[in-house]
Amino acid sequence: QLVESGGGSVQTGGSLTLSCVASGYTVTAYCMGWFRQAPGKEREGVASIYSNGGGTFYADSVKGRFTISRDNAKNTVYLQMNSLKPEGTAMYYCAAETAPRCESTWYETRWYAYWGQGTQVTVS
Repeated sequence: QLVESGGGSVQTGGSLTLSCVASGYTVTAYCMGWFRQAPGKEREGVASIYSNGGGTFYADSVKGRFTISRDNAKNTVYLQMNSLKPEGTAMYYCAAETAPRCESTWYETRWYAYWGQGTQVTVS
């Protein structure tokens, strides 16, 4: 089970840090990703990270503002979001791909076997 937390309401330009904790199994050997879905839109990839943290990938829309990281000792993945924009309003999900290295098309949902329930982020 993946459980996200840290969402909330923030003003434009503000920051939030999302957390995703895995319980019941370890994700230390998995590529992990963050996705978001706004009402009426498809789920889109935001960022992903290799199992060892050695590779990170970002959507162009968040590069330079968001940072994905992980603490394998805590079985937890983070998404630090800075300079938030109203178009960042969405439900944010974390997901696990059962492979240590993320696919080149890491932003495609089909690679991810496990998903959390999401945490809402609202930017106004």
